[in-house]
Amino acid sequence: MSAAPRDVVELTDLPALRGLYARGVAGSVRAQVDRSRTLAPTALPTTQVVVRGVGADRDHLAEYQHVVGENGGDQLPAGYVHVLAFPAAMALMVRPEFPLPLLGMVHTANRVTQHRALTLGDTMDVAVHAQDLRPHRSGVTVDVVAEVTVDGATAWEGVSTYLAKGVHLRDGEPVADARRDDDGAPPVPTGQWQLGADVARRYAAVSGDRNPIHTSRLAAKAFGFPRTIAHGMYTAARALAAVGPARGEAYRWDVQFAKPVVLPTTVAVRVAPDGDGYGYQVWNRRTGRPHLTGHVTPHQP
Repeated sequence: MSAAPRDVVELTDLPALRGLYARGVAGSVRAQVDRSRTLAPTALPTTQVVVRGVGADRDHLAEYQHVVGENGGDQLPAGYVHVLAFPAAMALMVRPEFPLPLLGMVHTANRVTQHRALTLGDTMDVAVHAQDLRPHRSGVTVDVVAEVTVDGATAWEGVSTYLAKGVHLRDGEPVADARRDDDGAPPVPTGQWQLGADVARRYAAVSGDRNPIHTSRLAAKAFGFPRTIAHGMYTAARALAAVGPARGEAYRWDVQFAKPVVLPTTVAVRVAPDGDGYGYQVWNRRTGRPHLTGHVTPHQP
């Protein structure tokens, strides 16, 4: 985590995502008045949002495990910790000093390091900040960094990378993204997932992430999708669940998102040993184009 001084905003509790989305949409509409905004590389605020005393609820954890296919038990999967930390991240991104509009932001990658097992009995502190505003061929990307500590020790770290299209950095040179080439031949599948039209609504209910592109066909069409799309973190969490106990208690979980998964559909999947860990890929069975790729590798605390 960055050691730079930060302006700490401490919240008494995790905020409700529904209200945060309303604020984000309102701020994004105001930002659309200037569609070709240019930002300085130093435009990111030094704000850090902190929420202390966060705990997991047994019923909520069980519901999450059921939706993404995780085994039951008291351990918190890395994807579930992301769900717990996400409202704090949203609270940062809807603040007036955050320079990028929430509406239309694209989640392009996620990198999580789980330093040790987290369980239902742990009381967690969550701290979130933004860093590394950088140019992209379609706009700019930014990393939203969440750190979860227990008794002052880091237990989980997550870096979510977002793309803001149509926003540019002053004097920034666009860079190519690192996603897999769509023209590459897909690997041999190890299975397939049948994803019903209700998948996004079910994950929205358990995660609180009710972005309209996942829950409303009309909203999805407004953003250029023929139907609602699955949450990227749902498909990534399902791949992590497919690795199962082989990932161990401390691991790194990386994912790069490509083409959205339009629902309902059946996708091809490969989850298999790769190096010292496991690789996973999800792709369109008809076109071969990837939806996401990633790795789960052991981590030495």
